[in-house]
Amino acid sequence: MTALFDEKIYDISYIERTKIFYQAQGYSSDYKWAKNDTTPIAKMTKNIADCRVGLITTAMPDTESGQNRRDVYSVKCDPIPNSMYTNELSWDKGATHTKDVGSFLPIAALKNAEKEKLIGKTAPNFYTVPTDYSQKNTTDLDSPRIFEQFIENKIDVAILVPL
Repeated sequence: MTALFDEKIYDISYIERTKIFYQAQGYSSDYKWAKNDTTPIAKMTKNIADCRVGLITTAMPDTESGQNRRDVYSVKCDPIPNSMYTNELSWDKGATHTKDVGSFLPIAALKNAEKEKLIGKTAPNFYTVPTDYSQKNTTDLDSPRIFEQFIENKIDVAILVPL
């Protein structure tokens, strides 16, 4: 991001912008970027053409209940949502928009890949997880809940769609 102050142009890094954003929200300490000593990713044991593929996003359905929820939950992929509630999320609203759900939540693309036999199946639901300042909540609460749902619904592969 480039900013103009006192007739001078300054480049502000993403990390610095995030620090400033969280300070403006009233957080008493700076955001600590996630660091994993091990990679929590497993090598695929079968071909993607044989896998059930699921989606995880930080966007919530654009419904009253979706706007008010701040926890992990699943949403049916059929019908594909017309819109998602993203107003409270932090992203460059001047440079882009989220009016085209297919541009950031690829349900239709997955269904097409399924028809073309590029993937085994599209999961019947996609999963939402709240954008949370707490890495501890994400790691200790949200991730295990989504993992349980993936096991329960026999989902082999996750596509992560942060917003």
